[in-house]
Amino acid sequence: MREKKNKKNDFVVPIVVSLLLHVALVVALLWSTDFNMPKPQASGQMVQAVVIDPKLVQQQANEIRQQREKAAKKEQERLDKLRREAEQLEKNRKAEEEQLRKLKEQQVRDAKAAREAEEARKKREQEQKVAEEKVRQEKDRAAKLEAERKLKEEAIKKAEQERVAKEAAAAKAEQERLANEKAAKEAEEKALREREAAKKAEQERIAQQKAAAEAAEKARKEKARLQQLEKERKEKQEALDDIYSGLETEASHNNAAKSQFVTDETKRYGDIYTQLIQQRLIKDEYLLGKSCKVNIKLIPTGVDAIVNSVSILEGDTRVCNAAKSAILQVRNFPMPADEAVKQELRNINLTVDFE
Repeated sequence: MREKKNKKNDFVVPIVVSLLLHVALVVALLWSTDFNMPKPQASGQMVQAVVIDPKLVQQQANEIRQQREKAAKKEQERLDKLRREAEQLEKNRKAEEEQLRKLKEQQVRDAKAAREAEEARKKREQEQKVAEEKVRQEKDRAAKLEAERKLKEEAIKKAEQERVAKEAAAAKAEQERLANEKAAKEAEEKALREREAAKKAEQERIAQQKAAAEAAEKARKEKARLQQLEKERKEKQEALDDIYSGLETEASHNNAAKSQFVTDETKRYGDIYTQLIQQRLIKDEYLLGKSCKVNIKLIPTGVDAIVNSVSILEGDTRVCNAAKSAILQVRNFPMPADEAVKQELRNINLTVDFE
C-alpha cells in the first residue's frame, strides 16, 4: 500500500508543474492584451486591434513542453533507480534467506553428529564394562581352580605316603595296577571323545552367540565342562595314585604317568587359552572355516601370565593378523601351580580356528 501511495505522490509533482506553466502562459497572454474599451471615434477612423505574437506563444509552448519532458525524464530515471534498488534488495533478501537455510541445515547436521558421538561413547563404555566383568569372572574362576589344585596336590602327597606303606603287598598291588591301567585308558578315551564333542558343541555355540546374555550362558557351560574335565582328571589321578602303590620297579611307569599328566594339563590349559582368544575374535565371512597356527611366549606373574611375544607359524595373512590381535587383547592367561606344566606353557603352540 505504501508503494502505491509513493507512486501516486510521484505523479502529483509533474501535474502541478504543468498546471502552473499553463497558468503562467494564460497570465502572459492576458497581460499582453489591452482590455481598455476604445472611446467612440468619429466614423471614418481606423479601428486599432491588439494582435498576439504567435512566435511568443510557440516559444512559451515549447518551453512548457521541454519542462514537461525534462520532468517526465527525471521522474522515469527516479523510477528506474527505485526499481533497481528494489531488485537489489530482493536479491539481498534471497541471499540472506539462503544463508539462514544453510546455517539451519548445518546446525541440524552438527546436532545429529553430536548425538551419534554421544551414543557411540555410551556404547564403548558399556562394552568396556562387559569386558572388565568377563576378566573379573575369569580371574575368580582361575583362583578357584588354583585352590582346588592345591587341595588335590595335598591329596597326592598323602596318597604317596600311603603308597610307601603299601609296598609290602606287591602282588595284589600289581593286579590292581593292571586293572586300574585298563580303567584309566578307557577313561582317557572316553574323556577324549567327550572333549571332542564338547569342543564341537562349543564352536557351534560361539557361532550363534550374538548378545551378552549368551556370553554369560557360554561361561556357565564352559565352567561345567571344565569341572567335568577336572573330575575326570581327578579320577585319572586317583588311578595313577593306585598305580603308585605298586612296586618300586614301577617307577618308570610313574614317570610316564607324570609325563601324561603334564601333557594332559598342558592340553587342557591350551584349550582354555584357545577359548579366551576365540572370544575376542572379530568374525568376518572371509575368515570363516580358516585357521592360523601361532607360537605364544608367556611370562608368569603368579596365578596368571602375560604375553611376551606372538609368532605366526603358518596360515592366511589376514587370518593370522586377526588371531594375533585377539591374543594381544587377552590381558591374563591362567597358569597352573605345577612347575612342569607351567614350564610347558611358557612357550606354547596353538591353532586358532575361525568357525
